[in-house]
Amino acid sequence: MMENKEFLKRWRLILGSDAEQQINNMGGAGLTAEELLMDSALSQIYGNDSASGKGAGNGMSSPQITKWLGDLRSLFAPMEIKVIQNDAIERRGLKQLLFEPEMLDGLEPDISTASLLLMLKDQIPIRAKENARIYISKIVEDINRRLSDDLKRSVTAAINRREHSPIPSAAALDYKLTVRRNLKNYSPELKTILPEKFYFFERASKSASRTIILDIDQSGSMGESVIYSSVMGCILASMNSVKTHIVAFDTKVTDLTELCSDPVELLYGIQLGGGTDIEKSVAYCSELVAEPDKTTMFLITDLYEGGNRNGLIRRISELKESGVNIIVLLAISDRGKPCYDSSLAEKIASMDIPCFACPPEKLPELLELAIKRRSLNGFGIV
Repeated sequence: MMENKEFLKRWRLILGSDAEQQINNMGGAGLTAEELLMDSALSQIYGNDSASGKGAGNGMSSPQITKWLGDLRSLFAPMEIKVIQNDAIERRGLKQLLFEPEMLDGLEPDISTASLLLMLKDQIPIRAKENARIYISKIVEDINRRLSDDLKRSVTAAINRREHSPIPSAAALDYKLTVRRNLKNYSPELKTILPEKFYFFERASKSASRTIILDIDQSGSMGESVIYSSVMGCILASMNSVKTHIVAFDTKVTDLTELCSDPVELLYGIQLGGGTDIEKSVAYCSELVAEPDKTTMFLITDLYEGGNRNGLIRRISELKESGVNIIVLLAISDRGKPCYDSSLAEKIASMDIPCFACPPEKLPELLELAIKRRSLNGFGIV
């Protein structure tokens, strides 16, 4: 009986939702949540609108395609994925994008399209690979242009304003602290403060005094966040005043720190799509922490955990209790409210760990507040 139900389920997935009533009449059971996701993924390629010959103009948008491809890797075996992806390229208008170099040359830089190219990079033919890399490099250059200077200023300001230097320098004078500490020396006759001591901000450190860890979810739905966080990581890695680690994960954990000198190469080292084992990645990042009170960790994920949820909560709690400033970014995007596991996000937030989505343009402000360990209440999008 059980074998018959599984047999009918397979036919239901093959034939699509139009055959659901007939399959149920034959004794078939309803689909599980995972099977419904699988059904949705298949219908994007083999549904009626595809069969009727509608082109890419009526199909999924780039963000939807990226999410859909991520679902494939979490639901199907590698050989099945290859067949479905090939059909997607043929039936959903992706062939021209991936196989014609001139097509990429004429496209305006778009982060969703870049996410799609990174996800399908292994299927791009040799003649178009260089064009795809150039297209992705345009996205990287654009993010660098918008964020690099502000990110560097934020880090410098956060670090310099935490420590003071005995070496006098007018440009580095901390006016507020100097006035506050010398209020007792106010002269009514002169109507001014006569400082006994001046306080100066420390100049930029020549060696790393803080550690920043970026732990990045590679699942298909996180494509835009992966690009922003990777470029941010490379910018931070170029600064001597912070030690930066970039870690990417699906069901495996990959340390990409050695690729920080080339953001495009780093992005090509990321494999978008697949399952998710956040707990395993947080465990790896815990080993990178040498001085918890000087470490800020950004866990960039939608929190759809395919591994050990209780283990993940325990490890995050242990990191916080050790002194690490841990922040969960559900997305780095300006596309509105993100999709994420709300129950797990609420659990983490109840542990007094910030958990929100952040628009790219607010990353410099977030970084400065995080290094300073200031409150982030109401900062992001939830």
